[in-house]
Amino acid sequence: MSTVERIGLAALRRFDPERAHALALRGLRAGLVPLPGPVTSDRLAVTLAGLALPNPVGMAAGFDKNATALDALSRAGFGFLELGAATPRPQPGNPAPRLFRLAEDRAAINRFGFNNEGVDRIAARLAATPTAIPRGLNLGANKDSADRAADFAEVLRRAAPHLDFATVNVSSPNTERLRDLQGAAALEALLGGVMEANAALARPLPVFLKIAPDLDGAALADLVAVAENARVSAIVATNTTLARDGLQSAHRGEAGGLSGAPLFERSTRVLARLSRLTRIPLVGVGGIGSAADALAKIRAGASAVQLYTGMVYNGLSLAARIAEGMDAELGRLRATTITELVGTDRAAWS
Repeated sequence: MSTVERIGLAALRRFDPERAHALALRGLRAGLVPLPGPVTSDRLAVTLAGLALPNPVGMAAGFDKNATALDALSRAGFGFLELGAATPRPQPGNPAPRLFRLAEDRAAINRFGFNNEGVDRIAARLAATPTAIPRGLNLGANKDSADRAADFAEVLRRAAPHLDFATVNVSSPNTERLRDLQGAAALEALLGGVMEANAALARPLPVFLKIAPDLDGAALADLVAVAENARVSAIVATNTTLARDGLQSAHRGEAGGLSGAPLFERSTRVLARLSRLTRIPLVGVGGIGSAADALAKIRAGASAVQLYTGMVYNGLSLAARIAEGMDAELGRLRATTITELVGTDRAAWS
């Protein structure tokens, strides 16, 4: 991390976390953050669900909910971006405060509740801002919707012309009863609606499914069966957790989803179990703060990874540094491509 970035991070920590996040996005839009541009090599380039990625390090949903910093983020060293979550209608989300830093744990707790400006405004920004790397949208449902399953399909229909993939998010702990959609029957109905809407598009998209880290073995097996039957293109493992094991911060009792370093082991174990259960490509998320962490996810079974909370503590340059660090390690191992490492250590995690 550069001295300028270190000073910037220290300054942002003087603000309320949600305000600091907004300022970071504003700084990106204003060109105040140095951007490395594409980070790639023959070893790093991968194909995920038919998408050509310059490197396997993606930005997770939630960092740029409303697609306000697309251009800058596409030049920040990521291999792909996931925006949102988006809902059919704008919604304010849960009351503030709703984002908490757990600095002692290098973690965060959020209970945003799908706050966003609505799919139409987000789609308009996507239409106006082409990017050189693939980008997707996390699909969500309005809190007060009478038919949440239909909301996912509606967001897909409105935004699809401007996307490379879409992610069905049934794993946020901050929208009441949303995680109930991970049950086999409910998930089957939900994915059926989304896939029907996707098939009707002029250009159908790869559809990903984002899951929680708090599922037991039987629930994971049921989920995989439904995902395979629906022909999901990838599974994103995982979203935030409700667990609070071993936390030190004074904010550890706050309601919401926990992300960051304490999630790493739990999410990686779920990832490895999924890798044993299915051939669907996996995206590893949760607690990544270094190239070593990212490579551990790859070795546990991920074809690509995503970051969010790690950037709170390591800066926006983390994506580029991870990609460069992975490339250096691949060179040391004399690997031709990073795909050679996928799943090579799943037994140790599962």
